[in-house]
Amino acid sequence: MKHRNLMLAAAVALFLVACSGEAPPATSGPGASDTRAVRQAAVAIPDPYAADVAEAILMRGGNAVDAAIATGFAMAVTYIDAGNIGGGGFMLIHQGDETAFLDYREKAPLAAHRDMYLDENGDVIENSTLIGGQAAAVPGTVAGFWEAHQRFGSLPWRDLVEPAIGLARNGFVPAPALVEFIQDTYDWFGDQTNFRDYFGNISVDEPFVQPELADTLERIAELGADDFYRGRTAELIVAQMARSNGLITAEDLATYTAEWREPLHSNWRQFDVYSAPPPSSGGFAVIQLLKMKDYLAHHFDGVAHNSPQYIHLVAEMEKRVFADRGEYLGDPDFVDVDIDALIRDDYIARRAQEVDPQTISSVDGVEPGLESPETTHYSIIDPFGNAVSNTYTINWDFGTGVVVEGAGFLLNNEMDDFSAKPGAPNIYGVIGNTANEIQPGKRPLSSMSPTILLENGEPRMVLGTPGGSTIFTSVFQTIVNIIDFGQSPLDAVGATRFHHQLLPPDLITMSVTRPLPPETISALGDRGYRVEPHSFEFGDVQVIWRNDDGELIPAADPRDRGVGRVLEIPVP
Repeated sequence: MKHRNLMLAAAVALFLVACSGEAPPATSGPGASDTRAVRQAAVAIPDPYAADVAEAILMRGGNAVDAAIATGFAMAVTYIDAGNIGGGGFMLIHQGDETAFLDYREKAPLAAHRDMYLDENGDVIENSTLIGGQAAAVPGTVAGFWEAHQRFGSLPWRDLVEPAIGLARNGFVPAPALVEFIQDTYDWFGDQTNFRDYFGNISVDEPFVQPELADTLERIAELGADDFYRGRTAELIVAQMARSNGLITAEDLATYTAEWREPLHSNWRQFDVYSAPPPSSGGFAVIQLLKMKDYLAHHFDGVAHNSPQYIHLVAEMEKRVFADRGEYLGDPDFVDVDIDALIRDDYIARRAQEVDPQTISSVDGVEPGLESPETTHYSIIDPFGNAVSNTYTINWDFGTGVVVEGAGFLLNNEMDDFSAKPGAPNIYGVIGNTANEIQPGKRPLSSMSPTILLENGEPRMVLGTPGGSTIFTSVFQTIVNIIDFGQSPLDAVGATRFHHQLLPPDLITMSVTRPLPPETISALGDRGYRVEPHSFEFGDVQVIWRNDDGELIPAADPRDRGVGRVLEIPVP
């Protein structure tokens, strides 16, 4: 595997040089040491093929945004369960002195309406928000990558898409875990979609080729986002909607835009914390949790990492975050979200005072505080000090299960992230209110939390994770594992994680493969908690940490197949 990946990286690098007509940076030979210095870059990416692509782009002289775009397209080929061009996401960028946030979240089709998933009794129709064409929202990934490139990219657009074209056309050897995952999913979709038609022959024994996807990527490389939203690919999407009873129209695609939004920013200790604003709930949640922990420092003092008391305190904090999330958060283009009020110091201090250090609060006692998995993430820091934290998704693993015939990619099932019925839980068990109800053209609420911590204007930590409603709790735990408990990045992302989301009030869920010790579970039981493995292995954290010596230390979650790499890159 390692040998194959190294060969791929070399091939990609040579291809990029050839297509650009430029020579690679001199690393040896006469004059090389006279004109170039070697600086560190780092990547933390959940797929080795995509990591090779990112490395090749950075070695070619591309910046963090270039590498992020190329990574995203590569993962659309090799990370089939979550990588995508049929979904959407958020990209947080720090370049030079500027920090920017790009919202390329999916949108509800114009024909969507509030009660579209309810039966005649007003109940949510089982799996209607998850399987089939009607569960798909208008994809944003291609528009987002195009917009990011127009503002921050440095290499030609085609150069960033070409590696993905090669992986789709020539094939890649899938990881055994991916093959098993796909095979285990056949029964979930059954004969309701064409999923098995496209992925029924995947195996670990030979390269998996995707000629239709290669053709689609070729059109995108040539025509940019225009092909996807107004060209041949758009036509194929609309035709698939007709076959799959979906709602996305040519107008939905032609009018889709990615939006630059002001990133959520707050000061925490010596750090500037930047994260995702609405329609993400993740940024406000990360900031609330970090600050609430500090306001409860007298209760945390001397409390051991992942001890019963530690878990209780964090669970009580998380309970209040989820209460605010369900009541107030939604698409800011449709809902007036007073996000500044939710991250104001005096407000968070007041919420912290509600935490009982010994007793589980009831749901009735945790009201909103104001008046009245599958996603994927990667982190990149380039040798110039620029950083990208990107989280994108097709929601549940393999999205709707609907492949766009003739185009070769899966469509998202992001409509499940809306509140199909206020008070009814989605696939993640999260309760929403009217702020997140379905409306035409609206973006669903998300928990995605791409986050960057700056110190003195320099990236100190870049991180994020998939995991549905567990995303921001995983991001929070990783930050404090490194900063408060002094864990290495690898130990921090590999540590047992736990999660509480308001309902049920006594339920703590934990990592499936790295559970809490039996004695901790027993002690929590004595307090009145139920402790169970989460319904899926939540989180696949990808983090880059710059230590006090200025060294970059990347780490990919050891639960999955990602890689963290430090790169030594010659720069002028």
